[in-house]
Amino acid sequence: METIFSYVFDIGISLIPFLLAFLFTILVVILSHKLLLGNKTLNLSEKFPRQIILTLIYIILFIALIIALPIEKDTRNQVLGLFGILLSGVIAFSSTTMVSNIMAGLVLRITQPFRTGDFIRVGTFFGRVSEKGIFDTELQTEQRELISFTNSYLLSEPIQVVRSSGTVISANLSLGYDIHHKKIDELLNKAAEEAGLTDSFVQVIELGDFSVSYRVSGLLEEVKSMISARSKLHTCILDVLHEADIEIVSPSFMNQRRYDDKPIVIAKPLAKLKKENEKQTQEPESIVFDKAEAAEQKEVKELKIKEQIKTLEAQIKAADSEQKTYLAMKLKDKQSQLATFNENKK
Repeated sequence: METIFSYVFDIGISLIPFLLAFLFTILVVILSHKLLLGNKTLNLSEKFPRQIILTLIYIILFIALIIALPIEKDTRNQVLGLFGILLSGVIAFSSTTMVSNIMAGLVLRITQPFRTGDFIRVGTFFGRVSEKGIFDTELQTEQRELISFTNSYLLSEPIQVVRSSGTVISANLSLGYDIHHKKIDELLNKAAEEAGLTDSFVQVIELGDFSVSYRVSGLLEEVKSMISARSKLHTCILDVLHEADIEIVSPSFMNQRRYDDKPIVIAKPLAKLKKENEKQTQEPESIVFDKAEAAEQKEVKELKIKEQIKTLEAQIKAADSEQKTYLAMKLKDKQSQLATFNENKK
């Protein structure tokens, strides 16, 4: 009987380091969750790097528990070796698994080549970023379709990002040699100005056998109206050239007609619409990029609330005792708004 008690006592003594390590692990996990993810005002973008740190903490704690196991040294080394092989296997195959997308998502969040609401082109696809996730990024195209790209794909492909400060809108057309290029330059610049573009310029891009190819370009400061701006530029080019009695027809049509016959191929102008009716016309961007626009507005609103919270915190530090109570109430209200906002996003 004494031998049995002695054996049980020895086992209990040997388990003490493991039990202490296990309790320490639980304590560290609870504290890590509270410190890293306890703030309810954090959005998904802010939680992502904290989740990565928490994963690394789990790995370290798991290794510590293996070391604390009451087993022989050779067996412990074998368990550690097995865990190392499994971890190495996950990393080795990360190029085709979720781990690669997580790591690519982390790189994209650090470098920040684009943000929600930006116009980007990836390969043959063009649209606005409507959502940025841990594993993939969602793009809303000009046809209002939603396309998801894995983060690893975005990291390996060149991405064209339209600058939020403005982009260049261009239109190409070909006209005959019988019209002087200076006149065309003046008229196309006028069309670009009427289309709402600034710093316009005209280029002669090709001298063909039957026609001259021109390109008119201008800076569009409001990038959200890219689609309607292109259409408006084309419309203004038609109006300006037709008002100047300049035909826009194919070279084959121009060269096949007889020299004596000069029919003018210009669309008859319609009565000008009233400005009130023009204002009521809905822009196509509001329909095409509805999800991307909503996502951008949410992000802008969130950043605005956070800036207000930082301002209030700075004001509280510099205020006297009477003002601190009022500012503290405003700060609590803003923090409540941010928490409600993030809950709605989830």
